[in-house]
Amino acid sequence: MNGHRKSNFGIWFFGALGGILWGYDTGVISGALLYIGRDIPLSPIAQGLVVSGLLAGSMAGAGLAGRLADSLGRRRMILASGAVFTVGTLGAALAGGAPLLVAFRFVMGIGVGIASVVVPMYLSELAPKEIRGKLTSLMQLLVTIGILVAYLADYALSGAGAWRWMIGLGVVPAVLLMAGIYTQPESPRWLVVAEQDDAGAKQVLTGLRGSEAVAEAELAEIRAGARAAAENEEPLRLRMLTGGRLRKVFTVGLLLVFFQNFVGINTIIYYAPTLLTNVGFGSSGAILANVGIGAVNMLMTLPAMRLIDRAGRRPLLLAGALGMCGAMILLAAANLSGMATGPLLLGLTLAGIVVYVASFSVSWGPVQWVALPELFPLRVRAAAVGLCVVLNWLFNLAVALVFPPLLARFGAGLNFLFFAVMTALAFVFVKKLMPETKGRSLEDLERELARP
Repeated sequence: MNGHRKSNFGIWFFGALGGILWGYDTGVISGALLYIGRDIPLSPIAQGLVVSGLLAGSMAGAGLAGRLADSLGRRRMILASGAVFTVGTLGAALAGGAPLLVAFRFVMGIGVGIASVVVPMYLSELAPKEIRGKLTSLMQLLVTIGILVAYLADYALSGAGAWRWMIGLGVVPAVLLMAGIYTQPESPRWLVVAEQDDAGAKQVLTGLRGSEAVAEAELAEIRAGARAAAENEEPLRLRMLTGGRLRKVFTVGLLLVFFQNFVGINTIIYYAPTLLTNVGFGSSGAILANVGIGAVNMLMTLPAMRLIDRAGRRPLLLAGALGMCGAMILLAAANLSGMATGPLLLGLTLAGIVVYVASFSVSWGPVQWVALPELFPLRVRAAAVGLCVVLNWLFNLAVALVFPPLLARFGAGLNFLFFAVMTALAFVFVKKLMPETKGRSLEDLERELARP
């Protein structure tokens, strides 16, 4: 039994290690940008391209990942994402000019996009249904750890202005990912559907569950789901998701990724130091405060992992939307009140940001990645989740590009008010449309959610 637990731990750890790469590569550029200009002159437009290159690459990687995960397997695609990470990271760290830096940031983004699609799918398909949410949300925890590690690396290397080392350290988790996932098993669901390898799938399930009887029962359920999917198998077309039996499921998935981005989390992650300096923090104090915000982001993911399979997905999303809405109202009121810069404004702004980040991290951050693979039937899961994640990166890119000019044009207060409205609408979406998926097999969810 002890060996069984160790085997499972390796799967969850190495499978979700892609989250650290995702978080690190996303977070590290905020500090590195302060020093890149010493070696590579960057215009404001070039700075924007360096930042958004990762997001554009993530869209491309997510778009490719779904079909390739169906043909090549989940495990091979995670291995490929680690290799792409390594190439992109080393290239960006050694880049001698802006075009190469943007190009390799794009390559890094391809690795991020692949991991963001395939890792949640891999963990969801290997996890027992009773703790599927906890294990799948491990990736979100590691994303927040990656962001925090990036902030700490930025701070530690800021004295020397060593931006190449800031970026280059991302190769360490990439190599660990490739070495670790190579030793782990393939998804039993993929083995049954793509390889017709029932014996291999049973062997994997027996090792995972520690019981041949439990493995046989789960394998029978997977076979039944695969047969039902094969009877109605056809290439995934967009009209299947927008006009057929899957329209309701796709609408839920689309709105889930839309609101996860448009509630404003990326503006806080990317621009918290700027907001804090505007209300009275010094530069070093703002950077340290940003490390603290990263720590809150990570720590509040821990109770989410415990609650997601106890309280359920819907209650966490509803509570998180209310907490974020209250925090955005506080931030909007503080910034629109005309309050003079000083301890009160500083304290209210910091409190609002902390409450907002805590509310997001315990709810919308991890729940999206748990719920997306649960929503879609097996026959379209990889392609449909891939499409939703492509849209997730598109929404992320839109917010990242639009927020700076809107901030300059309208100020922080009105932007916070807009995000308060969006969090309220997110609450209504969950209340009206979001199904509960806690503790149910993927095949059972498929039967219910894909009904006419």
